[in-house]
Amino acid sequence: MTSTASLTACPQCGQENTYPDGNNLVCADCGFEWPAEGGQATDDEAPAGDGVIRDANGNPLADGDAVILVKDLKVKGSSTVLKKGTKVKSIRLVDGDHEVDCKMDGGNFMLKAAFLKKA
Repeated sequence: MTSTASLTACPQCGQENTYPDGNNLVCADCGFEWPAEGGQATDDEAPAGDGVIRDANGNPLADGDAVILVKDLKVKGSSTVLKKGTKVKSIRLVDGDHEVDCKMDGGNFMLKAAFLKKA
């Protein structure tokens, strides 16, 4: 059994709330899975830090894509909650911690790609 002290932070969202699942490690926060051995990335998997913004499933995102929220998100400083399953059309990618800029019924929001999946 692997001790929690030797587990690494999630390469997708950076949180340290990870656990082993067979030969993989899983992030409890965003659900991302990766090999526990830290093996070489395959052709389908680009290495972290390649400059491509990816959704929660690892699919690359581009300006104008439609995405779906994979988790309920509380809006900071408001009682508004963005509900899981909400479709967001025509996203715009930006630099920074929150990579996705979008317009929804409740206003304009900056979201992390780790909480989105490509529609």
